[in-house]
Amino acid sequence: MLKTYFQKKLIEAGCDEAGRGCLAGPVYAAAVILPKDYKNKLLNDSKQVTEKKRDVLRLEIEKEAIAFAVGIVDNHEIDKINILNASFLAMHRAIDQLTTTPELLLIDGNRFKPYPTIPHECIIKGDGKYLSIAAASILAKTYRDEYLLKIHQEFPYYDWKNNKGYPTIAHRNAIRKHGVTNYHRITFRLLPEQLTLNI
Repeated sequence: MLKTYFQKKLIEAGCDEAGRGCLAGPVYAAAVILPKDYKNKLLNDSKQVTEKKRDVLRLEIEKEAIAFAVGIVDNHEIDKINILNASFLAMHRAIDQLTTTPELLLIDGNRFKPYPTIPHECIIKGDGKYLSIAAASILAKTYRDEYLLKIHQEFPYYDWKNNKGYPTIAHRNAIRKHGVTNYHRITFRLLPEQLTLNI
């Protein structure tokens, strides 16, 4: 069972992102404030939960959360500011939209660009330790997957409905055959032989 809070007396928002290692599509982040007495044995890091369970958990989180929000940074912005900064920006955009102002941010990972006026704690593998971070990981992942399914209809040969933009063999073979789309991250190493790839 994951921990319900880091500091009992503070309003905490868990923050996590999805899509950092992808070759295509935006990076998504979520911020979630859960009630202090919230419990859910199924809630865990989104990578440890099946797609079907993630969809069920998303509905539950959205119903039970005191506040939640999702922030997005698209592939063009990622190419301009790099993926690390884009991940921080996506989290900031999620925090900006929260209808309740948190007093502490619980950030999954070991680095974060401080959000103005709200202190934060970076927690390595936090999505497997704290419910609010796990909830954020579920929202970021499900919202991003939903978007990738949508753009898959436009470019089905990249197999985004299955790989969600990650660098699978099928995805890379499609890049070799069809080139890049407006959704690809041009600054990423799209192909192992990219040094000679003309994009």
